[in-house]
Amino acid sequence: MHEAASSANLRTKVADRNLVHLGLIITFGIFATTLPQPQVLGRLPLQFLLKNDAGVTREQMAAFFFWCGLAWYLKPFAGILTDAFPLFGTRRRYYLLISSALACASWIGMTFLPPKYDALLWGAMIVNLFMVMASTVVGAFLVEAGQSMGATGRLTAQRVLVSNVCSLIQGPLGGLLATVGFMWATGANAAVVLSIFPVAYIFLREQSVAKSRGHEVFHNAGQQLRTIFRSRNLWMALLFMACFYFSPGFSTPLFYRQTDELHFSKQAIGNLGIFSGAFGILAAVVYGRLIKRVPIRIILFIGVVTAAVGTLLYLFYSTWTRAILIESQNGFFFTLAELALLDLAARATPAGCEGLGYSLMLSIRNVAVFGADIVGSHLADHQWPFASLVLLNAGTTAIVVVLLPLLPAALMRSKDRAADAAAAEAAPVPEG
Repeated sequence: MHEAASSANLRTKVADRNLVHLGLIITFGIFATTLPQPQVLGRLPLQFLLKNDAGVTREQMAAFFFWCGLAWYLKPFAGILTDAFPLFGTRRRYYLLISSALACASWIGMTFLPPKYDALLWGAMIVNLFMVMASTVVGAFLVEAGQSMGATGRLTAQRVLVSNVCSLIQGPLGGLLATVGFMWATGANAAVVLSIFPVAYIFLREQSVAKSRGHEVFHNAGQQLRTIFRSRNLWMALLFMACFYFSPGFSTPLFYRQTDELHFSKQAIGNLGIFSGAFGILAAVVYGRLIKRVPIRIILFIGVVTAAVGTLLYLFYSTWTRAILIESQNGFFFTLAELALLDLAARATPAGCEGLGYSLMLSIRNVAVFGADIVGSHLADHQWPFASLVLLNAGTTAIVVVLLPLLPAALMRSKDRAADAAAAEAAPVPEG
């Protein structure tokens, strides 16, 4: 009872309960903390700057994007920090205002950096530091506002919609910014990340919280960490995720192939993102329907196998038309497998540890994805042909299927309940 009361006291009390205003905060918040990341809208401009001006190798470029995302791997600690130390009596408002302003200033500052590896890396790391703080606040505010207003489903759906829009526009817009110059890229990213500032300043209102609450936050975080460390199901799911994502990647070698061998323009490379993004959205729709009828074991098996087979198609990545078809199928099948993996880990997360557990799984996912690209790029720099990288990636992905029987049977048989049944089950349970 004491822990439940403490947890309740730590929740942000939303002062403005207008759902339209909350929707604006979520829309601009997700947009401003997703799109202008150095690994998202900034990726293509930075890749061309590193390749053409800094003259980096494939491995160096992959390492750049791994290390510049360091703050994202530590995102769970950002959540604990913002909970433990309110700014000016609030846990969300001023963290978001200050973080967005500093992220904007950091992007502008990158305009004046020399086109050298170390300088650009430090600049991107600083941008991401403030981006993570802003993203953490937006995510926490979404959960708290949704729970207090009884609108978690609507606000979450809005979050997914905005994220999907970002995935569609990041490619073509990134290609355009890479074409017109790095100064325009930094300016555009700065403007996007600052777009949340006026919205948060006007509409994000929360009641003041006590200043001395740090011990409660750290106590609750410690309790959650102990629960997570004792959860065999969660660690099995996370291990499975890590094995899937840590197949030696060829994202950076593919970029070099597109530019050096196929001579795709900057805009053309960016435009390919439309096709993979659109089919990724389609996969999300299909998954949402399948998981209500089919056990997650079957979807996971289909997703992993089709992702591995789809990877083999990169052996035929030699023309613009083939590139469109291959990127489209990869967007669909890889997203289908990824959704099943994230769903599996979410189902394995112990009750009461949802936020920390979800942040942990995303951190593991990001470390594995960008780390795998370093491995693949290292092999490419040491005379591994592109075809060998494709075969290695497909093979190691397929091996993950062998691990399926090791996952907990109860989790693997699960599927989504119908909405009415879920509501009937959830109705009598009080919040604690």
